[in-house]
Amino acid sequence: MNRVMSNKFVITLYVLPALLLIATLIYVPIVLTGYYGLMKWDGIGEMSFIGLENYINLLTDKLFWESAYHSFLLAAFSTISLIGYLIISLILSGKIKGANLLRKIYLIPMLLSSVAIAQLWLKIYHPGNGLVNSFLMGIGIDNPPAWLAEPKLVLPALFVPIIWQYAGFYILIYYAALKGIPNSLIEAAKIDGANPLQIAWKIKVPLISSVIKVTIVLAIVGSLKYFDLIYVMTGGGPNGSSEVMASYMYQKAFNTYDFGYGSAVGFFLLIICLAVTWLIRKLTVTGDENQY
Repeated sequence: MNRVMSNKFVITLYVLPALLLIATLIYVPIVLTGYYGLMKWDGIGEMSFIGLENYINLLTDKLFWESAYHSFLLAAFSTISLIGYLIISLILSGKIKGANLLRKIYLIPMLLSSVAIAQLWLKIYHPGNGLVNSFLMGIGIDNPPAWLAEPKLVLPALFVPIIWQYAGFYILIYYAALKGIPNSLIEAAKIDGANPLQIAWKIKVPLISSVIKVTIVLAIVGSLKYFDLIYVMTGGGPNGSSEVMASYMYQKAFNTYDFGYGSAVGFFLLIICLAVTWLIRKLTVTGDENQY
């Protein structure tokens, strides 16, 4: 068996199907997206080569940069929300009553599709009989806002269901990492007189720092390419107030039938995500990663 597994030809045969699948589903579409960005094309008819014109126009496209600003706002909001997820996970990892039930409740949004969540929150934000406005009218506010129709309110209103949607995912990651910390370390800290807050801040959080870094990358990159819930709830409106880079790409490619320009937006979005990931890795790398 060792002789077989040390044979490079056999190893290649084992790895080849996975490599072909990855290349077909990931790398080939990336290359084609960059290639289509060099074309003027409506997605159906004949393509005509225009070089870097789409990419040059993209750099001066005010609407694109507004959508990029909205995406980065979502990324910042998602990153800040990780603090809340971590605090909840620290509480759940302790010996509190009802922790198992709470973990199951936090996971409920993960079981729902983005479309179902969008429809739920559309009802919650309904200007006439939605849960939010009904509550506001019940406490004496006669003219509550139309949350998804107000340009200044639509983004914060959308951020709430997005954060709610992914709460269980990040809480589960943090909880699993915290439960992996050896109990002997916690007991030793208690014997030395450390209180729960000191144990959390000086022992538990440093030991899962590598997991926290991964979740920061996931939160930021996931926010930059976020699309589905925003598209279903507002379609980027009103007047582009909730447009993000992914929805702007869709709008250009499939609504205005400028597939070449939409491909350029998509390829540029990929470059931004890669650059942000590299930057985060550089900013958070340490010479001595905690191991346990």
